[in-house]
Amino acid sequence: MQHYMWTALIFQLLLAAATTAATTAVTDGCPPSCGGVDIPYPFGIGAGCFRKGFEIECAKGGPVLAGTPLRVVKLSLDPDESQVLLPIGSQCFNTSSPAETNDIMYGQTMMNEHGVYRISDTHNMLVVVGCNTVGYIASKETVGGGEDYAYNIGCMSYCNNSESAQNGHCKGVGCCHVDIPPGLTDNYFDFDSEYNHSAMMNFSSCDYAFLVDRNNYTFHRSDLKMDRSRTSLVWLDWAIRGSADISGDEILSCKQAAMTGQYACVSAHSDCVDSTNGPGYNCKCSSGYQGDAYLPNGCTNINECANPANYPCYGVCRDTEGGYGCYCPVGYRSHDPQTERCTQKFPLAAQISVGAIGGILVLAFLAFFFVLRKEKQKAKDFYRKNGGLTLEKARTIKIYTREDLKPILKSSNLIGKGFFGEVYKGVVDGFIVAVKKPNDSNVLAKEQFPNEVTILSQVSHKNIVRLLGCCLEVDNPMLVYEFISKGSLEDNLHIANNKEPLNLDVRLSILEDSAHGLAYMHSQTHNTILHGDVKPANILLDENFSAKIADFGISRLIAKGKEHTASVIGDMSYMDPVYLQTGRLTDRSDVYSFGVVILELISRKRATHSENNSLVRSFLECCQNGESLTELYDKEIASSGDLEFLNKLLEIALECLNLDADQRPSMTDVAGRLLMLHRSRNP
Repeated sequence: MQHYMWTALIFQLLLAAATTAATTAVTDGCPPSCGGVDIPYPFGIGAGCFRKGFEIECAKGGPVLAGTPLRVVKLSLDPDESQVLLPIGSQCFNTSSPAETNDIMYGQTMMNEHGVYRISDTHNMLVVVGCNTVGYIASKETVGGGEDYAYNIGCMSYCNNSESAQNGHCKGVGCCHVDIPPGLTDNYFDFDSEYNHSAMMNFSSCDYAFLVDRNNYTFHRSDLKMDRSRTSLVWLDWAIRGSADISGDEILSCKQAAMTGQYACVSAHSDCVDSTNGPGYNCKCSSGYQGDAYLPNGCTNINECANPANYPCYGVCRDTEGGYGCYCPVGYRSHDPQTERCTQKFPLAAQISVGAIGGILVLAFLAFFFVLRKEKQKAKDFYRKNGGLTLEKARTIKIYTREDLKPILKSSNLIGKGFFGEVYKGVVDGFIVAVKKPNDSNVLAKEQFPNEVTILSQVSHKNIVRLLGCCLEVDNPMLVYEFISKGSLEDNLHIANNKEPLNLDVRLSILEDSAHGLAYMHSQTHNTILHGDVKPANILLDENFSAKIADFGISRLIAKGKEHTASVIGDMSYMDPVYLQTGRLTDRSDVYSFGVVILELISRKRATHSENNSLVRSFLECCQNGESLTELYDKEIASSGDLEFLNKLLEIALECLNLDADQRPSMTDVAGRLLMLHRSRNP
C-alpha cells in the first residue's frame, strides 16, 4: 500500500513537471498581441500557442475567434471576460405584399466548437427594434434536454404610427429589451411574422434583433432604418471546460480538474474558482500576486508599497512575498499604521521649531490657496463666457472639466495638427474620443465654437459625427467627439502613409453615406442646416469605411425655405461659384461641393482652385470635347472594366456642378440615385 502511494506521488510530480515544460514552450515565440489587442495565454495565435478551444486568428489587422469572422475587441484574464462584435438579425417586408418577408438574416454565430464561451447575462441584454414585431434569440442548450434550442427569449415592439417611437426610450414602442439568462452559447435570431406592416412600410420596413452591452446602447428613432450589416459589442464569459478525467467524465469544477493532468492553474501562486456561468473553472492569481495564472511562474509578487492608493500605509511600508508590512519608525506610534498616521512625542524645543516651520508652511499654503482660488475663478469666468449656463440647461451634451481631459492632452496622444489647432485621441468615461483643442490665437475658432455646438446638439444621424461634449473652462473651448478610426477621406485618398486600396464598391458606399448625411441636414431637421465646407477633409471614415460628415464650424442653421447671405469662408477648391459671386448660401451650394467630391473620389486626384490646374475644368473639357475620360479615372477602378458605371457617377457629378444652381438636384435626389446605382451593382 505504501509503495503504491509513493508511485502515485512520483507520477503526479512528473506530470506537473511535464505540464510546466509544455506550457512554457507554448508561450515562447507566440504573438503577444494583434491589432492593438493583448492575447494572454490560454488564448493564443498559431499552432502550439493556445489551449484547446482558445485559438485566436489575426486577420485583416485584428484578432478574430478562430474559425469565425467574429472580431475580438478585448480579452481579459481577471475578470474572465472577452468582448466581441456579433452580427445582428433582421427581417424586411415585401413592399408589394407587406405581410410577407422578402429577406431575413438570422445573425447566427457558431463560435463555441469547444464550449468555452458563454454569452454574459450580467453585461448584455437582447434588443428588438421594429414596429409590430416579436423578436427573439434562440441558443443551443448546454446540459441535458432534447430540443435543438433550449432557450428562446424575446420581447414585442409595437407602434401606432411613425411618431410613436421616442429617442432614448426602449420600452416596447419601436424598441424593446429583455434580460437574458445565464448559459447561452451560440445565438440565432428569429421573428414572428404574423403582423401586417402595410401601414408602416415608409418608416419601418424591417425588424432587427441583437445582443448588446446593456450600458452601451441608446435607442434612436433612426434605428428603425439601421444598417443591417452593423455589428454590436457583446461580452462573453469564458472558462476552462470540456476536458475529461481518467474515467472519461466531463470536468465541471475545480475539485474535478485538480485530479487530472489537464489542470490549467499551473502558477505556483494561483487559486481555482468555479465558473459562475456554465460548467468549468477559472484560474486567478492569489492575493498579493498578479499576472497570468495559466503560466508557470505567471503570478508574480505585487509591490504594494509602490501603490499606496490601493494599499495604504501611514508609516514605513515594506514589501513582502505575497503581502506587505506597515510599521511605525522608532519613536513613533499608531494603533494601526495602515489606517492611522504614526505620531511622535516631541520635546519643547522641537515643538517650538516645528511650530515656526508650521507657521511658514501655513503662509505658503495660504499663498498657494490664493493662486489656486484665482485659477478656479478664472476657469469659472471662461465657463460663463463660453455659454456654460445655457448648455447646462440644454442637457444635450456633456460638459467636461479641464481635469477630465488633462490625461488626454499629451504629446503622445496627438493625432492631428493644423491651422485650427490640435486633435488628441484618448479615453474618457470608457469611450475612445477625439478632443479638438483650438489654438489660443485662433480667433475664428472662438467664433465658430457656439455655431458648431448649436448644430451638432440638434442632429442625430449615423452619417454625421457625434459631438459628445465640450470643455468650457478655457479661453478657447475644446470639443469632444466620437473617435473615427480611419481618419478623413482626404487622408485615405492622398496621404501616402494612409493610402489603402479602395475598390469601386467602397467608394460608392462612401458617397452614398455622405449623401445621406447631407440630405438629412437639408431636409430632415427642424431647420435646414447648410454645411458650407463639404470636402474630403471633412468626411471621416470608421473601421468599416462608413462615412460621417464632420466639422460644422462654418455651417449655418436657417428656417425652411429661406436663403442665407454670408461672407465667403471655406475651401475655394470646392466652393460654389454662385456663392463666390453673390455670397448667397443655399442647400444647392453643398450640392456643388459634393459634385467636386465625386470627381476627386473617382479620379484620386486633388481638387485645386487654379486657372490652369482645376479638376472640375479637366473633366468638363474632356466631356465638351468628346475626349476619352479613361485617363482621368483612377486606374485602380478604371482597370476593372467598370467604365460605364463610372460614367453614370460622372453624370451625377456634372449635374451637381451645374452653374445654374436651380438646375442642380437636391441632396435627397443624389442620395436616392446613388442608392439605386449601388443596388444595380449588387442586386
